Amino acid sequence: MRGRTLKIGISARVFYPEPSSVGIYSKTLQYLEQSVAHWVMSRDVLVFMVPLVDKDGLIHRSNIRLSDYAKHLDGLVLQGGADIAPESYGETALNPEWAGDRVRDVYEMELLHEFVEAGKPVLGICRGAQMINVAFGGTLYQDIATQQPDSGTHRDAALYDQNFHEIEFVPNTLLADLYPGVARARVNSVHHQGVKKLAEGFTVEATSPDDGMIEAMRWTGGSYVNAVQWHPEFLDWKSSETLSGDPILKEFLAATEANQSKQTC
Repeated sequence: MRGRTLKIGISARVFYPEPSSVGIYSKTLQYLEQSVAHWVMSRDVLVFMVPLVDKDGLIHRSNIRLSDYAKHLDGLVLQGGADIAPESYGETALNPEWAGDRVRDVYEMELLHEFVEAGKPVLGICRGAQMINVAFGGTLYQDIATQQPDSGTHRDAALYDQNFHEIEFVPNTLLADLYPGVARARVNSVHHQGVKKLAEGFTVEATSPDDGMIEAMRWTGGSYVNAVQWHPEFLDWKSSETLSGDPILKEFLAATEANQSKQTC
């Protein structure tokens, strides 16, 4: 029997104002991309955006910590967005355009570790997958096209989420088991960074057959941590031409529900 409605946190994206901005755009904004919210809610769960916590705010101070969200929510989705700062994995930006968002990095690393420490399931999407790898000690290619010039096209700014390529499942992995009888599938690709050194304790579950880039990975540790490099929330769930994200979401929520049941026993 299903318990109470699951409460899923989604990490915030951050918008920083330009000097010439006016009105609301002159403020720093934290926001949730609509597609990922609707995708998660499609399984009849409650979704909450987890904001950055400024305990030393100039206007209002707060005693709330990210650990409070890990305590009260059942699972976490790390959504896509800006580049991860090379400083977050011990490097310096090779190009100013790849400087990333160090503020968001620090916030998401803490948020991720709080959920892992609480034993709550985590799913990483695109940047979220890269963040998981970095937070556990891995590194990234700052720019795939520059550092791996023979690679396929993993990002096309003009096409955005309509840029596609194939992935290949690693046989006998949990991800492959979600898609029985499927060896390869077509997914979108919206990233120019990618996993370089895989973090310890992770297994690769899918790669790009064109260049071997890691497309999915899973933690072998004590709780559910799964990550995919594509955006399943952008894919048309009715289409037979691209990989359905439903099995991935269903597995994540099943792990969340099982964990909820275990903790309430």
